[in-house]
Amino acid sequence: MKPIAVFQHTEVGAPGTVVPILQSLGQAVRVIRIVDGEPVPESAEGFCGLVFMGGYMGVHDGLPWIARELALIRDADARGLPVAGHCLGSQLVALALGGSVARHTAPEIGWQPLQTGSGALARDWWGEFAGGEVQTFQWHGDTFQPPPGALQIARSDHCSNQAFALRDRHLMLQSHLEMTPALVSLSLERNGEQLRRQFAAGNPAVSDPSDVLGDLDARTARMRTVLARLYARWVRGCA
Repeated sequence: MKPIAVFQHTEVGAPGTVVPILQSLGQAVRVIRIVDGEPVPESAEGFCGLVFMGGYMGVHDGLPWIARELALIRDADARGLPVAGHCLGSQLVALALGGSVARHTAPEIGWQPLQTGSGALARDWWGEFAGGEVQTFQWHGDTFQPPPGALQIARSDHCSNQAFALRDRHLMLQSHLEMTPALVSLSLERNGEQLRRQFAAGNPAVSDPSDVLGDLDARTARMRTVLARLYARWVRGCA
């Protein structure tokens, strides 16, 4: 069985629940730690799918590994392999396959609701979570325009382009459904000043700092259940 490659770009951008979810679905997983200087593979041939996690950097920052990951995404697409992206990862997937990425009107940070689609495609991906609202964790200043042919399966009030499926196998998720209590706490430890500054400035897309660490076990457990449903659909492309 070929593994799914999961790309970690920063310490805060760890895979969280992604690896145990994929393993629970019967998949082998290899984490490629860009954060530790591990090189980007030259080809996707050795994998059955690719997952790209988040990071503080932007897709236009000119880091050498970004260009290599964009090329790897295009290689996977050409081979018919499924690709998924979270936050920065979603932007990499979008850019690699013909979309674009730019600064959003304002950062979106903290606990925010997603409105999931109710059509046939959305039901196929979200299952019982389609046509409703799911809470997710956000931390991004950029947003992506999806590639041609991508179909929207979720939006939010403060950033419309939240979740898209492409070619019946690729998944782009702007938010961080993968978060664990430890990763939420680490995000606040490393980047909490941005949240507090944006909240003080009246940004409506930012959580109250006093609420961000509340009820973490229950909140992240709900997100894991939602993300497991999405990946149960996504791994069909790994067969």
